[in-house]
Amino acid sequence: MQSKPITRRRAIQNLTGGATAVAAATALSSRLSAAEDAAGAALKGRINHSVCKWCYGSIPLDPFCAEARRMGLKSVELLTVDDFPTLKKYDLVCAMVSGVPGGITKGLNRLENHDPIVAFYAATAPKVAAAGFKNIICFSGNRGGMSDEQGLENCAVGLQRVARVCEQHGVVAVMELLNSKVDHADYMCDHTAWGVELCKRVGSEHFKLLYDIYHMQIMEGDVIRTIKGDQGKGIESAAPYIAHYHTGGVPGRNEIDESQELYYPAIMQAIADTGFKGFVAQEFIPARTDKLASLNQGVQICDV
Repeated sequence: MQSKPITRRRAIQNLTGGATAVAAATALSSRLSAAEDAAGAALKGRINHSVCKWCYGSIPLDPFCAEARRMGLKSVELLTVDDFPTLKKYDLVCAMVSGVPGGITKGLNRLENHDPIVAFYAATAPKVAAAGFKNIICFSGNRGGMSDEQGLENCAVGLQRVARVCEQHGVVAVMELLNSKVDHADYMCDHTAWGVELCKRVGSEHFKLLYDIYHMQIMEGDVIRTIKGDQGKGIESAAPYIAHYHTGGVPGRNEIDESQELYYPAIMQAIADTGFKGFVAQEFIPARTDKLASLNQGVQICDV
């Protein structure tokens, strides 16, 4: 972690070594300038911006919501129903509600986990709907020696029960795609194709996917073609099965600027081009001292 917040001057001084470095410095300076100067500026409206609160754990929720609102965000997420009153205070939504029992590792691929997960949705879905929110997260669970095919069968059985609950209340169960290579060893829902197949087997608009760009870049890359599809190559668009997106810099899961390998403006443009009306949430872990400046920079980068 840096001892001081990065500034345009320090960024330029740190990038030396010829024309390539000068070009990189100019680009980074421009991006940082936008992040520093545009807080509170009107956003373009093509992307609905959210942020995952866990990445800013040292900041209490109340002042964090105030800052998020000032930046133009519409949502602070991965919170539980207990946090809804604070969000309402700042006219924010929770674009992805958390709290499912079993967490990431003990999910829907095990039949014995179905009853508590369905009970959670039965208790939570009415509260989410009453608040005017929509998405509730869920997870596949780890493989633990189970085949991917058996996992699909088991998840589909559980999710058909969950989807019926969600249909009654007009909400959506959303399973997150996570990498099993770096962060979540043995997690089953670690490829988009597996998640899309699960959506087809469940057969309900009340079950969809959370496409985490950071995680899927690690597992499979080809992010834009996955989202938009490629008819000439026979690649189906995953967009109809995606309810939500998360960001993160690769490698390291830090800021999403020129310090990492993904070019987020192009990814956001691809998402907007599909007609997506849901939320894109910043889920990177700020490496700089001024975490809120990093958040604002990420929002500006994604505001295409």
